[in-house]
Amino acid sequence: MLPDHQDRVVVVLVRARNPSNIGAAARAMHDLGFRHLRIVNEFPVPFEAAKSAVDASSVLMAALEFPTLAEAVADCTQIIGTTAVGERVLEHPLQALPAAVVTIQSQLAADPSAKIALLFGSEKTGLSNDELSHCHALLTIPMNPLAERHLSMNLGQAVAVILYTLSVPHSLPLSRDEWATPEPQAATADIERLTTLLRDILATSGYTRRHPANAREPVLRRLVRRMALTPTDASVWTGILRQLQHALSASPLETESPTKPSNPA
Repeated sequence: MLPDHQDRVVVVLVRARNPSNIGAAARAMHDLGFRHLRIVNEFPVPFEAAKSAVDASSVLMAALEFPTLAEAVADCTQIIGTTAVGERVLEHPLQALPAAVVTIQSQLAADPSAKIALLFGSEKTGLSNDELSHCHALLTIPMNPLAERHLSMNLGQAVAVILYTLSVPHSLPLSRDEWATPEPQAATADIERLTTLLRDILATSGYTRRHPANAREPVLRRLVRRMALTPTDASVWTGILRQLQHALSASPLETESPTKPSNPA
């Protein structure tokens, strides 16, 4: 993988609490040439206790902390979540690591503006359904299919395996001419803004009250992401929704049936 491509890959650790795991992830990033580490946690992260990060102090020193996942990935165009799958009901496209790597490498090579975030969940529970709703797709590391119990990989190990596989050119490298050039994707911050507008309009219009399950934030977020909007598309849709929001605010919808006139005596 070219240095420019590595520089557009962001590793995001969500609710990671064990300093050793954070240190192991940072060390893997440093050793494999990746620089951008972001931490999402509502509690302060003890970076000084990340003793496993031997020779990875530069990665830890440059790591950014965010209170929410939406803020951590706001400047990214593709969000890839990692999962051990298990009994989870999936709402996203899922690829095994080898196929996912080809997809990621192709996107980075074909679109100079692409920035890809790799999300890793907490050591105990992985990514929550709400956190997964921020993703465009998921990847999983294939494990022993004959194991009697469901297998999952340690956080630091998972980061190392995925970044190593991503660093190695896939077995049948494609020339730039063979890659289909994708349209640029809207930044996550713009998609999140559009999702918030849609949620507010559904609430104002009464749809949320009538169909609460369809109007849940994770559901709306997945719905908007599946549209694969370009920056121009996102701008147009945001303008449309703002106009609708203005119209609904100016003319509130009747929430009750009008009173029927009484029969004349």
